[in-house]
Amino acid sequence: MKVLVTGGAGFIGSCLIWKLNEGGIKDIIVTDIAKSAESCVNLAGKAFRDYMDRDELLGYIKQDKLKDDVDTIIHLGACTDTTETDVAYLQKNNYFYSRELAQWSSRNGKRFLYASSAATYGAGELGYNDDDELTPKLKPLNEYGVSKQLFDLWVLENGLQKEFVGFKFFNVYGPNEYHKGEMRSMVNKGYHQIKETGKLRLFKSYKPEYKDGEQKRDFIYVKDALNVIWFFIEHPEVSGIFNVGTGQVRTWNELAGALFSALDMEANIEYFDMPLDMREKYQYYTAADLTKLKGSGCDCKFSGLNAAVKDYVGYLEKGACL
Repeated sequence: MKVLVTGGAGFIGSCLIWKLNEGGIKDIIVTDIAKSAESCVNLAGKAFRDYMDRDELLGYIKQDKLKDDVDTIIHLGACTDTTETDVAYLQKNNYFYSRELAQWSSRNGKRFLYASSAATYGAGELGYNDDDELTPKLKPLNEYGVSKQLFDLWVLENGLQKEFVGFKFFNVYGPNEYHKGEMRSMVNKGYHQIKETGKLRLFKSYKPEYKDGEQKRDFIYVKDALNVIWFFIEHPEVSGIFNVGTGQVRTWNELAGALFSALDMEANIEYFDMPLDMREKYQYYTAADLTKLKGSGCDCKFSGLNAAVKDYVGYLEKGACL
């Protein structure tokens, strides 16, 4: 395989390169916003053929180059800040950029796999079913979710779900997310909070049906998410837009408990006020419906929460990347 991985220096992208290398794939072009591979900690020790920054890639795409250098694009590059409110910025990075790559892939007969998001489901009024006919009815809660929804809709409107594979990632956590600042997972942020203060802080709930810390999420360990991607790499005959989660919900309190357990400490949780601008855009419940994924033939098994958190803490203790 000759693979182009966008966002390859980021969280899931760099982990995917590790997975590709583990599978014997090293003919990889990596694209990201950094100007050089040397400045990307997540790429250390990984094998790939070339590195180019995002703008350089777009130039190649517009000139219709790379035909002989790439047979598969795995597009994970995007603005992943769910609090970003600059609509023009999000559309440029998450919609128009994706569309350029997708059009080039379709025109040249290349495989195209891309990252969507569970943020497209909004508050979950319509559930978390990834059937195509429900997608146009979804109402994302924030501008990030809207930008991801726009591209999913474009894929469907052009019938490209018959060629492409989209991944609606739920709450992914694991090594290599160290650079993400406030967008790091609670395992990462909580680990450092506990080390520094002996306690972990969680948002209070503003809905009476949820107690503090009992808001629910579908948390998926990055290694498990990689196994799903790998299935589709190995099965080019399968296409569509799929949920990538475990199909199980766990509370933030349970996640915190798994983290304290991995550190061999008693749980010590403090609940604090959620910022006002987040309260109307906060997801209280997410759970991936995996019916379509399993129907594709993907029978990936998912790690238990405690085991996955413990594995991740092993990386955090060493300051290590995948």
